[in-house]
Amino acid sequence: MKVRSRSMVLSVCLAGLVALSLSCSCFAQHRAIGFQQGMPFSDGYVTDNTLYVAGQQGPDSRGKVTGTDITFQTKNTIAAIEKVVKEAGFQMTDIVSVTVYVTDLNDVEKMNEAYKRLMPDPKPARATVQVAGLIGGAKIEISAIAVKH
Repeated sequence: MKVRSRSMVLSVCLAGLVALSLSCSCFAQHRAIGFQQGMPFSDGYVTDNTLYVAGQQGPDSRGKVTGTDITFQTKNTIAAIEKVVKEAGFQMTDIVSVTVYVTDLNDVEKMNEAYKRLMPDPKPARATVQVAGLIGGAKIEISAIAVKH
């Protein structure tokens, strides 16, 4: 009788744990950040504890990147990333991976100077890639992944 009773208690406990596990996954967070109706993308997307930041650029106050240098664009690009990160409820220190797209490898040194000043330590993992061109004539675009600690 005791073995049967113990077995039943274990079964009930196991069923409870499975139910709890399933209910937690039902409440997982999935939401778009900075989505505007009619646009083909969101500025970011949160799923569970991870934020995916779409490629951001650093335009001037008129929304233009043409006529601005790499330092200006890098500073404004990182500010745009920070805006998405904060809107999603994350912090810049939550960023674990960054992909930097540049149109001119000669700009990398100046980009790195601004990047090192503006990105918090420890710096996230990073790939830097030269591309043939970016939308709007931008010199730089950065995408990022952040994970809440």
